[in-house]
Amino acid sequence: MSRTPIALLIGLVGFALYVMAVVALADHVLPLHWVLQFIYFTVAGIAWAWPAKRLMFWAAGAR
Repeated sequence: MSRTPIALLIGLVGFALYVMAVVALADHVLPLHWVLQFIYFTVAGIAWAWPAKRLMFWAAGAR
């Protein structure tokens, strides 16, 4: 089996779980100061990119 379909399945499931975790934690962040909200949502919006990058390189077979 090719790496691409495996990476696609892992990526979709992982991203869905990540979004659910971020949304669940956001309920605890919303009552906080706007600066803390800004930091949380900025980090949460960018943090998924590093695992996705590694997964794409793995799927492509690059080292």
